[in-house]
Amino acid sequence: MQNLYKDKIITVIGLGKTGLSCVDFFRQKEATVQVIDTRENPTGAEQLDKNIPLYTGSLKSEWLLNSDLIVISPGLAVARPEIQQAIQAGIEVVGDVELFCREAKAPIIAITGSNGKSTVTTLTTEMAKQAGLKVGMGGNIGVPVLSLLEEDYDLFVLELSSFQLETTYSLKAKAATILNISEDHMDRYRSLADYRNAKLRIYENAEHIIVNGEDAQTYPEQAVKNLIRFAEQNAEYSIRNGIIYSGDTAIISTNKMLISGRHNEMNALAAIALAEAAHIPSEGIVKGLQVYGGLPHRFQIVATNDGVRWINDSKATNVGSTVAALNGLRVAGKLYLLLGGDGKSADFSALKPLINKPNIVCYCFGKDGQELAKLSEQSVLRETMQEAIAAIRSQLKKGDMVLLSPACASLDQFKNFEQRGEVFVSLAQEQDV
Repeated sequence: MQNLYKDKIITVIGLGKTGLSCVDFFRQKEATVQVIDTRENPTGAEQLDKNIPLYTGSLKSEWLLNSDLIVISPGLAVARPEIQQAIQAGIEVVGDVELFCREAKAPIIAITGSNGKSTVTTLTTEMAKQAGLKVGMGGNIGVPVLSLLEEDYDLFVLELSSFQLETTYSLKAKAATILNISEDHMDRYRSLADYRNAKLRIYENAEHIIVNGEDAQTYPEQAVKNLIRFAEQNAEYSIRNGIIYSGDTAIISTNKMLISGRHNEMNALAAIALAEAAHIPSEGIVKGLQVYGGLPHRFQIVATNDGVRWINDSKATNVGSTVAALNGLRVAGKLYLLLGGDGKSADFSALKPLINKPNIVCYCFGKDGQELAKLSEQSVLRETMQEAIAAIRSQLKKGDMVLLSPACASLDQFKNFEQRGEVFVSLAQEQDV
């Protein structure tokens, strides 16, 4: 393949795992690489070769304007004035996913959505593995995409965020889906429509477009011939009497899957649609559904003590994810719902009809705890999640459920949603002592 980058000046913005993978990629391409990070002490700086120039604390316009190509971290908005100035000067700005798409040889399954994308990505990957395929999974999950180029794979399965899609132009997916659209990252986007438009980029040049038949916002703007729908009813992939169907062909009974709940049934429908579009053999699809147990921090039952269920749904970092967790949830006794964190300027009102029920008590905490507490008369406000759990513990009875599904990001009080979930799990299991 022709080396497009030899002797070019490449500015990589943002270090961490992804930034380092970009540096390695361009060094192999014999490019001249320089790195900018807006943080004073960026993660990964100690791993950067001392011969690579590094500028920290802000964006250095002089470097940007002297570049042949800028590779920007998805965490930094392209709308930044310094980036816009470089674009107006005719300098190309891309992300690592764009670089990957230019180089990848194997078919790509591309997955985005406000909620469920990690589950669908890992489930689809499991289906491919069970079929005996060598599959590379990455993007917004697992490893940076450029590191996947180091091996020969039969198939790539990519989880892509709206941020990553903003700077991706060469994706030609074998199958692409938007699982759902709900408010998220409203601190970065001007409107829900703006956020949706970033997601819609995943469909450009896709061979098969897979949409949620229950969410009109997941449909492309223009009518297309290669449209496949998944939904509980009236779709190419549907559920009838507890059995998942592809057209008129029965695939699996839902009670034979390890994952459960309506939101996971929808995730399974999407994964099957993607897998069939990518020609993954049916035995791999079925086996994948039978062995896949879900992800940590995603509606994970972590402890059952004296008849009380504790569920860690810490990955519910937006309202839509918590709505999905609450829809169809069955609780014999009281539901103690932990809500809180940084809502990223989201509208919480969609939660109101779901939580204003006699058996639901909301314990709200963190940066947006006060706003969340206003949604229900049965709300208790605490400073932290730990304080909320301490207050709940003495009230628990057999048949009750404690659900951490916070509808918010975790960064106001935790390093990430994983740490928040681990703290919840630790406190839940104290009952076992």
